[in-house]
Amino acid sequence: MQIAVNILHILFCVSLIIIVLFQSAKQEGLSGAISGGAETFFGKNKGRTVDAILGKWTAVAAVGFLITSIVLQIMFNS
Repeated sequence: MQIAVNILHILFCVSLIIIVLFQSAKQEGLSGAISGGAETFFGKNKGRTVDAILGKWTAVAAVGFLITSIVLQIMFNS
């Protein structure tokens, strides 16, 4: 059982790192300041953008990582 949880924990850890690295930066410098007007158009479809999808997957991977961390701690102490 502990081996399966360890494997899940490692998978969540690696996936969390990869998903975060795929996300674009919130502050894009001068190009982000110039294209601020385009955000009003794309703001309507914010839930369908790649960044929104990656944000949702980041939350899923973070919760999975947290749960497996707690389970491993409980298994280690008992």
